[in-house]
Amino acid sequence: MSPLKNTKPALDDAPAAAFKRRFLIRLTSVLVGGMFLDGYILGIIGTVIGTISTELSFTPLWEGLTVASSLLGILVGSPVGGWLGDKFGRKPLFMIDMGIFVIGSALQFFVHEPWQLFVVRLLMGIAVGVEYSVGWPLMSEFAPARMRGRLMGLTLVAFYVGFMVAFIVGYALTTTTVDWRIILGSSTLIAVILFFARFGLPESPRWLWSKGRHDEARAVAHKYMVDSSDMKDVEQEHNRSQGSFKVLFSRRYWRATLFCSMFWLCAVTPYFAIATFAESVLEGYGLGQGLAGGVGLSAVATAGVILTVVLIDRLGRRVLTVPPQWLCFVLLLIIGLWAGAPAWVVLACFLAFSFFNAGYNTLTGIYPGEVFPTEIRCIGTGFATAVSRVGAGAGTFLLPWCMVTYGPQVTMLMAAGLTLVGAILSQWLAPETKGKSLTETAAGFSH
Repeated sequence: MSPLKNTKPALDDAPAAAFKRRFLIRLTSVLVGGMFLDGYILGIIGTVIGTISTELSFTPLWEGLTVASSLLGILVGSPVGGWLGDKFGRKPLFMIDMGIFVIGSALQFFVHEPWQLFVVRLLMGIAVGVEYSVGWPLMSEFAPARMRGRLMGLTLVAFYVGFMVAFIVGYALTTTTVDWRIILGSSTLIAVILFFARFGLPESPRWLWSKGRHDEARAVAHKYMVDSSDMKDVEQEHNRSQGSFKVLFSRRYWRATLFCSMFWLCAVTPYFAIATFAESVLEGYGLGQGLAGGVGLSAVATAGVILTVVLIDRLGRRVLTVPPQWLCFVLLLIIGLWAGAPAWVVLACFLAFSFFNAGYNTLTGIYPGEVFPTEIRCIGTGFATAVSRVGAGAGTFLLPWCMVTYGPQVTMLMAAGLTLVGAILSQWLAPETKGKSLTETAAGFSH
């Protein structure tokens, strides 16, 4: 069932209701498409890195930098894009980042040196960072409160599907004579389609209201927002301060910043490290199956996200955040401590970890858009993204070295320790925001 099927129009005017429904479907579609592209770009490099290493004579340093380059780009793009999104609006940044996607994707066709590939992938990572810091806030500011979790969660489904599709496309094409540049550059077509699909989208009414542009905000809300209660909530916006990084660490918001940033870091670091090098990780346990390994973990992760999206507006956020983290800690602990575990046990633990980790990873894209107020919603999301990518980039860069130096078991124990930190933090701070207006959810951490 479509998550938009049960939307309740704010007005009895059937044409207006149909228009709002079409707009919400369009906005969701372009955001889903953007996250699919993000997952595709981050996943496709893992399928051809071996071929690239050979052709471009990579050293281990260049291989690690190339794989981590997109994550490093996110580290730059997300906070800068968030600051710009809060200052100049969501709409212009939403177009600019897709333009960068188009340029970066196309440049991959012309790479001939290691540094060129690193720079291009870094540029594309910057675009991914902007997408995170602006796209999720924009979705949260238009989505009806009663289905906001599902709509925002769909973007995470798209990310995991994009990551999985990248593995399928990459491995399928590597069995042919198709050049690796074409495999990497295959993201260009997706980026061009999304670029043109984003023309004509409106600015966020909450951002307009926070900037004192009340008449414009009312007009946009009346024209595009589905529920009358959400329209009224726009007028509850109060711009307490100009958006800045300093505000994130103020007495009012430091807990929201701590929770979103560290929860996200602890969730994605093990995922990116294990998923990017799925083949080598599984081989360390005698389970390497090439395509089957990478696609299998990604497919199970996608199923975990889908189940979370289905349940999130029924069960709530907290129950889908806290218990799964404790379970993932136990699963990684088993892999790390049970030296003589049968292969089927190890594989089952990896698959279960991928499923439940992906489930609570879905909340990393939902919480920031809900717990930060409008004036710092993009900055807060961007900062949390940047912090998470410090861990993800480090994990992706260091995992091959850890596997060789310390072995797979110690490496998995390190991942278990990080998961434990996330579980403790969420047990303490994870809020329940189900069905609440953005005014209410942003006030939850501000006392």
